[in-house]
Amino acid sequence: MFKKSFIAAALALSFAATASAQNTNSSTTVAPQTPAARRPATRRPAPRPTPTGGTEKVLPGATPEPDALDTPAAAAPTRTRRTGATQTTSTAAAASPAERAVRATFDTLLNGIRKSDVEMVMSVYWNSPQLVIFNNNGTVTRTWEQVRANRASSYPDAKNVQLEVRDVRVSMLGAGGAIVSCLWTQTQEFRGTPESASGRLTVSFRLINNGWKIVHTHSSPAAPDPSRLLPSEQAPPAGDATKPPPPPSRQP
Repeated sequence: MFKKSFIAAALALSFAATASAQNTNSSTTVAPQTPAARRPATRRPAPRPTPTGGTEKVLPGATPEPDALDTPAAAAPTRTRRTGATQTTSTAAAASPAERAVRATFDTLLNGIRKSDVEMVMSVYWNSPQLVIFNNNGTVTRTWEQVRANRASSYPDAKNVQLEVRDVRVSMLGAGGAIVSCLWTQTQEFRGTPESASGRLTVSFRLINNGWKIVHTHSSPAAPDPSRLLPSEQAPPAGDATKPPPPPSRQP
């Protein structure tokens, strides 16, 4: 009886050891993996920071586009604006300080004539015996004193003087010389009689003692007297197509 019990106990221990071994093997055996479990984990790139001054937004896990501020197309407007500013600056500085000073002296001459102001007019002329004026009527006046005397004798008789100038051009001749040219029309009452004339004017300036002075003027009428012209330089009558146009003047 005891022997049978011992055999039964031994068999029970054997079965327990076998079950324990099976449990141990089952705990260390890796179970088959599904396709999703075998896929390696994907590392998402860190979001790219927005460049300074930009408005770019990057979604998590998305590949950011190149920064538009770094492309040539985005830089073009800046170059255009710089070019426009340069053009604007160049346009604003077209007239030099010397040109503006010459024009201011010329305007003083015009305002003096409009006001019949002898002193204002003569203040812009070179006070020298070498001053020469070619007058609109074809005469010549020499010396500053004679020019002033002529103005002083005629200006008091001129009333309601209207002087219009057109196509004023200032041409600098180096640092110390300049020429102003224009077309002019003047109307006035001289000793009670209305009169009008138009012509061309060239004024020569020289920088003298840090001031611009008129050293010579040449005025010519818009419609010169035919008696003062060579026959070959006279304009054909209106409607006469048989006579060729006059050649350029040969007079100095």
